[in-house]
This record gives sequence, structure tokens and C-alpha cells, in this order.
Amino acid sequence: MLISEALKFEPRIIAAPATTARRRASGFTLIELIVVMTILGILAALIVPRVVGRTDDARVAAAKQDIAQLLQALKLYRLDNGRYPTNEQGLQALVERPTTEPVPANWKQGGYLDSPTLHKDPWNNSYQYLNPGLHGEVDVMSFGRDGQPGGEGPDADIGSWNL
Repeated sequence: MLISEALKFEPRIIAAPATTARRRASGFTLIELIVVMTILGILAALIVPRVVGRTDDARVAAAKQDIAQLLQALKLYRLDNGRYPTNEQGLQALVERPTTEPVPANWKQGGYLDSPTLHKDPWNNSYQYLNPGLHGEVDVMSFGRDGQPGGEGPDADIGSWNL
């Protein structure tokens, strides 16, 4: 190579392909990620305490709804058969035809509840039934979170008399 040719050499700038530039532009910066994480942390700090304390309230509301549904089924049973189920027959008489006296003459085929089984309260305890009731003709109740009679707050009894 001659010196004159070497002096004529011009450096060329090679541009990066367009795909590489797009890849760099499509990513998130560390600052953007930190800002998003901070916003999510603030939202969690504000919302979680409100939601966590509402679990017991939701279970009490579900128990009240279940008791109201059982009362409606009991009223239909009485309309068809002229009386409520006895204590011995219990709430099971709403899903299965009782075989103990007094056997209902007009028991509705398929039962009086949407479910073919009698479900439990939100704390996985059986609903209680009294005939005659202490507060009304019949009483349907849940003993609440503790599963024992009495109690305060979420442990309090939930009954057909306080719906």
C-alpha cells in the first residue's frame, strides 16, 4: 500500500441495524421499574388492611343469607305439609323425605333447597334448628366462628331472629 493511498483512507461509521435500536428502546429502565414497584407497594399498604379485616364480616353476611334461605324453605315445607319438621327430623327434612313420624304427606319431590345436600355454615359447622323455637315458631342458627353458643363479634350466634 502506498502512502498516498493510506492518506486517502476515510474511516466509515457503520450504523447499528434498526432491530438493535428497537430492542434497546422497548425495555424498561431501572427507574421505571422502581417507580412501578413503589406505586404497587403503596396501593397494597392502603388496600390490604381493609380487605383482610372484612373476612369475618363476609362470613357473617353469608350465614345470614343461608339462614334466610333455610327459613324460606321451611315455610314452603309448612305450606305443603301443614307443619314444620320436628326437631328429630331437623333441617335434613328439607332435602330428604322424613321417615320418622309425622311423615309429611305432601313432601315436594326433589326437596325444598336448590342443593341436594344440606350445606354447612361458613365456619364449616352445621346449622342448628329448634322447633318450637326460643325466639319464634322455629329457630335456625349458626353458632358463629367459635362454634359455641353465645359469644361476641364474629363468635356471636347468628339466628333467624336477628336477620
